Amino acid sequence: MPDFKKYFKIFASPEEVYNALTNPLAIRLWTGEEAIMKAESNTEFELYDGNIAGKNLSFVENYKIEQEWYFGEEEKEPSIVVIKLHPAPYGTSLELKHTNIPEEAYEDMIEGWEEVYMYDLNEFFIEDENE
Repeated sequence: MPDFKKYFKIFASPEEVYNALTNPLAIRLWTGEEAIMKAESNTEFELYDGNIAGKNLSFVENYKIEQEWYFGEEEKEPSIVVIKLHPAPYGTSLELKHTNIPEEAYEDMIEGWEEVYMYDLNEFFIEDENE
């Protein structure tokens, strides 16, 4: 199963980005959907009306989020998402590594990361800045 790694520019501080990724009320603001999220290990989460679901593995406040994403019952190796937040002059350099993406979901997953998830997150901070 293929992996995906990419850095994204997010125009907010690592603390603001971490909050936006772990606080269910903040997640609702930038996704427009209800979210189930608790920044605690071994808790289940759901984003985008359940289209993204999995288990939270670990957190390092304002720096790292590690999750297992579910892709159905038949997967042998867990699909792991690790997000690291690095301070940058413009805000945050978000390092994303997603391993063991099922072949049949790979193209849709990359498109989702780039054109939905990270786009929505960044737009949230850009719109907030303009108000």
